[in-house]
Amino acid sequence: MKRRSPTGTLIVLEGIDGAGKSTLQRGLASLWRQRGWPVVVAREPSDTALAASAERAAHRPMEAALYFTLDRARSSVGTQQMLAEGKIVLQDRSFYSTLAYQGSELSPEWRSWLAALQRGIAPEPARVVWLDLPVAAALARLPGRGGRRSSFEVAQGLRRVRREYARLARPPRWIRVKADVPAAQLVREVDRRLRAAVDPSRRRLHPRTSFKRSTHRPR
Repeated sequence: MKRRSPTGTLIVLEGIDGAGKSTLQRGLASLWRQRGWPVVVAREPSDTALAASAERAAHRPMEAALYFTLDRARSSVGTQQMLAEGKIVLQDRSFYSTLAYQGSELSPEWRSWLAALQRGIAPEPARVVWLDLPVAAALARLPGRGGRRSSFEVAQGLRRVRREYARLARPPRWIRVKADVPAAQLVREVDRRLRAAVDPSRRRLHPRTSFKRSTHRPR
């Protein structure tokens, strides 16, 4: 039986810790629901046990990446189902976070293998919104979230991750926005720039659902 092409749209929010992804997700979801758009929200990682394992492996980037990848493999089935039902899936983080955080600590060859693995298990977003925020500003926001910082939330690491996001970001799929603006202003700006991709009455873009598996292994 031929698999039906999805009719939904996957939108991903990316950026370093403290960039404001959760706040933007709430604002966009509220606005789009008021318009009657079929939006659902999701976030990665989705499994708290796997997230905790990745945190404990923070100084072993490939191990941490594989925990996040396992979490992604488990949640991608639900994502595919929502897309097949025509939903707008607004997701906080995706495989690009794994490539930016853990991939940036690997050799180019291992990084390439990790990227191929991610694309083998997860759909490619229609749009990636990169909330670009200076590291100092991001760190100033983090203490206000309560609790201790994770090992991923340190200045040196966040600077490396921000550089990797800059390398990954390629228009038109990626939309870079400055995140050091009021939340309401950010919601309006991102909504404006995403309108053509997500408006159900004019939607033309669909996430990739072909899964290209790589058999290449670094030596």
